[in-house]
Amino acid sequence: MMKPRPPRLAVRALILHQDRLLLVNAFRGSVSDLWCAPGGGVNSHSSLPDNLIREVHEETGLTVAVGAPVLINEFHAPEHGFHQCDVYFRCTITAGVVDYAWRDPEGVVTKRRFFSRGELAHIRFKPDSLPDAAWGGAMLYDPLEQMVR
Repeated sequence: MMKPRPPRLAVRALILHQDRLLLVNAFRGSVSDLWCAPGGGVNSHSSLPDNLIREVHEETGLTVAVGAPVLINEFHAPEHGFHQCDVYFRCTITAGVVDYAWRDPEGVVTKRRFFSRGELAHIRFKPDSLPDAAWGGAMLYDPLEQMVR
């Protein structure tokens, strides 16, 4: 087991459009068939919603409005010293359409597609709780509150 690094914080978008969930294949060269919600690592000194707006646009070309957080998910790979905490937010599309020719500037996302809840039974995706989070309830969040001394 490698020496653990500090957990990485990431944000992800749950975008339902016509009762279908937008997922991406985030593997250079399509080396895996695993799908996930669009999003990625958080940059310091920018709110979680602002990071998510940037990430969704990079990966899909869409502009979104960020709503309430609905899921916090952790995953880790102890053999690599990796631990990530993902905060999933309900989002709505405010501009753009999914263009299958869109190119992620970082070259990580190779595919993007909307799936019905029934279609999720026929693909590999993570986290396992994704359908329940996408079609379920909400929780509270106070974005980027200033620290008071």
